[in-house]
Amino acid sequence: MGKTILDEAAIRRALTRIAHEIIERNKGVAECVLVGIRTRGIYIARRLAERINRIEGQTVPVGELDITLYRDDLTEKHEQPEVKDSALPVEIHGKTVILVDDVLYTGRTVRAAMDALIDRGRPKMIQLAVLVDRGHRELPIRPDYVGKNVPTSQSEIVHVTVAEIDSHDRVTLQK
Repeated sequence: MGKTILDEAAIRRALTRIAHEIIERNKGVAECVLVGIRTRGIYIARRLAERINRIEGQTVPVGELDITLYRDDLTEKHEQPEVKDSALPVEIHGKTVILVDDVLYTGRTVRAAMDALIDRGRPKMIQLAVLVDRGHRELPIRPDYVGKNVPTSQSEIVHVTVAEIDSHDRVTLQK
């Protein structure tokens, strides 16, 4: 199972803090769209939207991007993520798009997601929110909002579970 880094309560607190940071940085959320990267980023984006709604009384549209890694060997990091499908509920042109993912690692998934967004319109700005930043970036990508920074070795695995699909919320570090 590994060492628990974030339990359910810690995840809840981190997402509430990120929601407040998004509202503060953007001076409200009138021009914002949350876009979750499939799979777990979508559920995190939905939770952020719920919290923002509770805080601001304003609904933030939530979209999703499906980015599938095509690779034969999961330890091989040179394969490029490929965007498969997406559902964006509103036009993103001129909006602030906040990409949401569970774990930020090399940055390749986020880069593919940004390419996919730009293919669908020209956002005013793209921001990045992640539950866990584990380091080891291969591209110059930095999150705007972070639930927790977790220094890891490359041999360790950060595993995120969400109640919507895994029956509980937890972030663990596995050797």
